[in-house]
Amino acid sequence: MTAAARETILNTSAPPTWARRPANLATAVTAELVERIVRGVHPPGTPLPPEPALCEVFAVSRTVVREAVKILQEKGLVQVRQGSGTIVTPPSMWDMLDELVLAATIAEDDSLTILDDLVATRRVLESDMANVAARLADQETIDRLRALVDRMDELVDDQVTYHEHDRAFHDVIMQASGNRIARGVVRALESQVVNTARYMGRSERALCVASNRGHRRIYERIAAHDPDGAAEAMVTHITEAWLVRRSGPDTARLVR
Repeated sequence: MTAAARETILNTSAPPTWARRPANLATAVTAELVERIVRGVHPPGTPLPPEPALCEVFAVSRTVVREAVKILQEKGLVQVRQGSGTIVTPPSMWDMLDELVLAATIAEDDSLTILDDLVATRRVLESDMANVAARLADQETIDRLRALVDRMDELVDDQVTYHEHDRAFHDVIMQASGNRIARGVVRALESQVVNTARYMGRSERALCVASNRGHRRIYERIAAHDPDGAAEAMVTHITEAWLVRRSGPDTARLVR
């Protein structure tokens, strides 16, 4: 490697800002490289710095670097090509259900497009599960949903506890549908964003009140064993709730 090439690599691969040396170096190096790839430090179609440079940047052994690159491959962020090195793949190949990839992408997405996609995915899956739940729900499930909706009416001034019950309400419906794969996808996506301000938006009484009106409509359609009505109510609820969180105070006033 020429001196000029080495200087370029080191300039684009600054040492990580670890407060202290991590216990699992491969995991830490992977997380750092995921963030750098998503930020565009290493753009799609370009090679990652070679092993010796990465070893120097992260102050780790070749074994650690190789393990990190293997994990990046599993996440779909790079491909190892004979004679070309380790090439960064386009975003269309990334595993967006992966915790590190999704978190880094959300952090870099000022347009909120990735969160729009996440909500759209939730809407498709949860509306279908609401449809099935309305056909399959027994009296115990209906009673649980009614109890959660009634309790959320009492919790509109306690946003933290309200949102816990909100998630429980949706989970009861997903469980009632019996679709374990769809439930797993929704829960995996939600777990990555449920504590992020960009997804949750503002929390205030009026928003909780409006949200629970949507919950009650869903509950009523499930209790009436109305599959199409339950699906439509779920689509409306998820869409309106996200538009309020996404757009801010002006939209919030429109749905009160």
